[in-house]
Parts: sequence; C-alpha cells; structure tokens
Amino acid sequence: MNLPQLSDALLVLDQRVATLTFNRDDLRNALTGSALIDDICTVADWVNHCDEVSVLVMTGAGSAFSSGGNVKDMAERGGDFAGDVAEVATRYRRGIQRIPLALQAVEVPVIAAVNGPAIGAGFDLANMADIRIASTKAKFGETFLNLGIIPGDGGAWFMQRLIGYQQAFELTLSGRIVDATEARTLGIVLEVVEPDQLLARAQALAARFAAQPPKALRLTKRLMKIAQRTELKDFLDLCAAFQGMCHNEPEHLEAVNRMLAAQKR
Repeated sequence: MNLPQLSDALLVLDQRVATLTFNRDDLRNALTGSALIDDICTVADWVNHCDEVSVLVMTGAGSAFSSGGNVKDMAERGGDFAGDVAEVATRYRRGIQRIPLALQAVEVPVIAAVNGPAIGAGFDLANMADIRIASTKAKFGETFLNLGIIPGDGGAWFMQRLIGYQQAFELTLSGRIVDATEARTLGIVLEVVEPDQLLARAQALAARFAAQPPKALRLTKRLMKIAQRTELKDFLDLCAAFQGMCHNEPEHLEAVNRMLAAQKR
C-alpha cells in the first residue's frame, strides 16, 4: 500500500491509525500560502479509499496547530486574496472551502491533536474533526472579525453545532482568544494534556477506535453524521438497513465469538 505524496505535511500509517502532521512551521502551518489545503484534501480522499485506515489524527509540527489564513498575503492583497469580488470568491470555493467538504465526507473518526494556537481558519479546521485533544499550550480564536472579514471556510456552521449558537456567537463576534482550559469548559475540546503527552493521548484514543470492527466503525461514523440532518423515522429506516449489512459481515461473527470466548475464561 502506497501513501499519497504530500508537499507540506507528513503522513504515517501505523496499526490502522493515520497521522497527518502539518509541516510548515515557518508559516505557523497557515492553510493559505502553502500546499496544506491540497495535502489535507488528498489525505481525506485517500482515507476513504484505504481499507487499512480506521482513524485519522491531525496535528501540527512546531509551535502552532494552524494560524489559518496567511495575513501577510491579506495585507498585500496577494495569493488567495487578490482580485475583485468574483475572483476572491472563486479562490475560496476552489481553495480553502475544499477542506470542510473533504473532512465532512471522511468516513472514519477524525481526531485533532491541537499542539498550539489554532487561530481563524486553523480553529475552524480543528472544529471539523470529530474530537479535539488539546495541549496546555493550545489557544483558540475565531478571529476573522478582528481582520474585517467573515469565517469564509464554514467556521460559523461548524462551531455552533459543536458548542451551541450563543457560545459560538460570542466567540465569533468578540474575536477573543481562549486558552485550552476555557476551551474544555466550553466543550470545544474533550481533554487537555501536557504537551509531551498530547500525541500519545490522541493516538491511544485512536487506537481504541481502530480496534473496533472496521466496516461497522465506518457505518457508525456515517450514522452519527446523518443523524444531524435526518428525521427520526427516516433515520431508523437507515439504521435497519445498516444493521442488516453488519449482521452479514464476517467481522460481526468474529466479534461475537471473541466476546463469548472471553466470557468463558
């Protein structure tokens, strides 16, 4: 099995856990002005087509998880931010807006191991994961309004689903930075750990997920996402169909036999 070729990120697959590390510390892992958008979307698509992957972990190399948009390019009206209204809108659709669509479609659990500041689009990127584990050095900020722009990458869609409209509204309109402790209180992150424990904790959680029967794991992730936008009756019909699929998979009988064998010990 070949890993995809990446430009600004590193990818490792071990025991069904894929770890994607943003590797542009010189830009504080900015998503624009780098190849990270392409790398993230490439990995998201690869995960969906690789049966050897059960969990995706995302983290950053260096001091930051991701600083989001490249502010220098904004100041110079260059890169992704050059041109008139139509040109900028097209670059957003063909650029950074590919990330939320790609990550929303990932079939396996996604864990963000937030090692440092996750600012602007970097914060939104973390919120696109299913679970966030934060280092004590992590900071979070929906800082778009501070720069006179809006969350153009879908951040307003993700955050209010994560922590509720009122909390998301306050963070978005104030543009303030919260530390890891407050982020946990708000429900943004699941756990806060010391920096040297971050990746180990994220990968331990990933390993627990990856130990589950892989086909049922992917179907369960799909159900969790579909439940957010489906009426109960329609959802139950889908559950019945998915359950029929699971009962006819060899992994189901293997799991049942393991449980019965364990009970005899």
